[in-house]
Amino acid sequence: MILTLAGKELRGLFSSPLAWIVAALLQLILAWVFLMRLDSFLELQPRLAQLADAPGASEIVTAPLFSAAAVILMMATPIFGMRLIAEERRNRTMPLLMSAPISMTQIVLGKFLGLCAFLMLPVGMVSAMGAALAAGGEIDLGLLAANALGLALLLATFAAVVLFASSLTSQPIIAAVLGLGILLASWLASLANPDSAGVLQLLSVTRRFERFNTGLVDSADLAWHAIAIVLFLLLTIRRLDRDRLVGHGA
Repeated sequence: MILTLAGKELRGLFSSPLAWIVAALLQLILAWVFLMRLDSFLELQPRLAQLADAPGASEIVTAPLFSAAAVILMMATPIFGMRLIAEERRNRTMPLLMSAPISMTQIVLGKFLGLCAFLMLPVGMVSAMGAALAAGGEIDLGLLAANALGLALLLATFAAVVLFASSLTSQPIIAAVLGLGILLASWLASLANPDSAGVLQLLSVTRRFERFNTGLVDSADLAWHAIAIVLFLLLTIRRLDRDRLVGHGA
């Protein structure tokens, strides 16, 4: 049943003109970033050839591309996920879903997995750009894999946050604003306090991506993402359970 719901949400995203427009703009922006970084690398190549341990295309092109993708997708994910639950409420289909012979956990996981599956498309596009550099020389496959894993985990965390925001309202636009607000607050708070040992750094969603961006896969970062995803999914389940008990699912 979870996979059935996930497939339904995925088909809904693919049939949404807004999702396609945002995805097209996203691809154009990321392609522009990729070409700009590639142009910079080609200009620097004569000087890099004189250095003993010069950075390669992966460090100069791929890593900044993934870093830019992380910030851009933080803005785009609330748009992709704003309808997940808010649209059900607005169309008054939430009571029907709640009355179905499935648990609230299955409903939440189905919607979450559907959004995550859609968000893996940008991960694949960015990874393909990085892998395309192999046509002109050697690339750091370890750095590429670490960045792809980090971006996938980051987007899964974004999806959990946006799903929770969508459970708080019946208006998709408000859900998008709430989701973006939570993500931006986490990002800006960490920028305001550069102390790596500070509490705000521990709560930062994007800060965890920085180690993946350098090619380092840390078990602590993997655990952090897992905890954050589970936390926001549990908050969403609790919110919907409360709505079902008090009869506010509509």
